[in-house]
Amino acid sequence: MRLLRVPISLFALVALIALVAAGCGGGGDDTTAPTAETTVEEPTAISKAELISRGDGICGEVNAAIGAIGASEEGEVDEQTTEVADLYIGLVESIKDLGTPTETEGYEEFIGAADDLAAIEGEIKLAAERSDVEALGEAGTEATAALEEFQAQAAIYGFEECSEPPSAPTITPGTGGAEGGEIEEGGVEVTPEIEEEVVPEEIVPEEEVTPEGGGVGGEEEVAPETGGEEGSSGGGIGPG
Repeated sequence: MRLLRVPISLFALVALIALVAAGCGGGGDDTTAPTAETTVEEPTAISKAELISRGDGICGEVNAAIGAIGASEEGEVDEQTTEVADLYIGLVESIKDLGTPTETEGYEEFIGAADDLAAIEGEIKLAAERSDVEALGEAGTEATAALEEFQAQAAIYGFEECSEPPSAPTITPGTGGAEGGEIEEGGVEVTPEIEEEVVPEEIVPEEEVTPEGGGVGGEEEVAPETGGEEGSSGGGIGPG
């Protein structure tokens, strides 16, 4: 029997075709997930004057709100503490949302103190929600120092309201207040309005006019006759 001789190059070509076909078939199942593009927002540029003006407006509202909470006798202590913490945290976030000022000298120190204040107020809020008296006391001490530092850095940068402590809003007294002052909502005593005393006009008596004849009461005075008449009504007995 005679064997057919196949050239070696033919076997190599068949193997190469099979290898290429296997590679193409396996790659069809490979899917590559698209890469999500992350966009970083650049901070809004704002002038120092505008930052101070708008920031002081925010601080003024927050100081008044915290002052009203402090003057109020209503509500639980933990609830009031949580409200104050939320106000301070919101204050810092609102100021940071205003943007980065073009004049950055002193701003880094100010915003750093603001971040520290927000962080410690967050700890106070957590301790109040858990009614953890010990942690609340420690955080309260740190919060006092953090608030003072925030106010100091605010004053250095040029803020006015942000450098002031919270205070209760001024309430204008109304009319008809009770004696000793009324206690409005929030425990603020209102001084009653004092009515102006009306002084009566002095009445000047009319000048007394003396009637003619010199009589009193307008009657003419009649002088008695001299010498008694005999048999007068005086009852005297005349000479015999």
